[in-house]
Amino acid sequence: MLPSLFISHGSPMLALEPGASGPALARLAAELPRPTAIVVVSAHWESNELLVTGNPRPDTWHDFGGFPPELFAVQYPAPGEPALAARIAQRLTEVRLPARLDPKRPFDHGVWVPLSLMYPAADIPVVQVSLPSRLGPQLQLLVGQALAGLRGEGVLLIGSGSITHNLRELDWHASPEQATPWAKAFRDWMLEKLEADDEAALLDYRQQAPHAARNHPSDEHLLPLYFARGAGDRFSLAHAGWTLGALGMDIYRFD
Repeated sequence: MLPSLFISHGSPMLALEPGASGPALARLAAELPRPTAIVVVSAHWESNELLVTGNPRPDTWHDFGGFPPELFAVQYPAPGEPALAARIAQRLTEVRLPARLDPKRPFDHGVWVPLSLMYPAADIPVVQVSLPSRLGPQLQLLVGQALAGLRGEGVLLIGSGSITHNLRELDWHASPEQATPWAKAFRDWMLEKLEADDEAALLDYRQQAPHAARNHPSDEHLLPLYFARGAGDRFSLAHAGWTLGALGMDIYRFD
């Protein structure tokens, strides 16, 4: 059975400058059985309701600005899987998490940046599920739990976000793998609670974790972690890393 994954996807430039995370993602993909399909919850599709991509040929959306032209030329033409998307929407609705298909949504960079490093051939069907961020981590646990059975069908479930995410406090002069103390303290607390399987503390991270508001001024980049945890079981650290001092690049797996 495939695990579920939480991937800190970093900057969109990861697609062109993979650093240490790119090889880690490639190694992880090589270790896993080839998925029949991939389902991603990305920090970059916030919504008021649960939506699922129903497009058989989603476009590659360069949902950012200020980057070099080469990045805007990157395409990730993975097919969609409308039949799987319909099953996902139905399953979520059955467990009182109403969901519907979005027939036009393209893949944002939270989807295609990490997948371009894991599965560069873009030949595995991909379905994206939206993130109703205002409903918090408990909802994402429930979404993950509802879709966990897909792992037994060879579907890879991924939460794509960031273990720390305060873009206003990035240190552009930090050496590679150097972490600011407040970012490291938060990441270490999260690791401790994940290893202890302390769900109550994880759900209450805003009150209990050190420097929570500083590391996550808003929730959307951490919430995909709860989707991955809900969809999986035993936690393990697949990769640990830092960039720009305050941007954690960790990858977690839940088997």
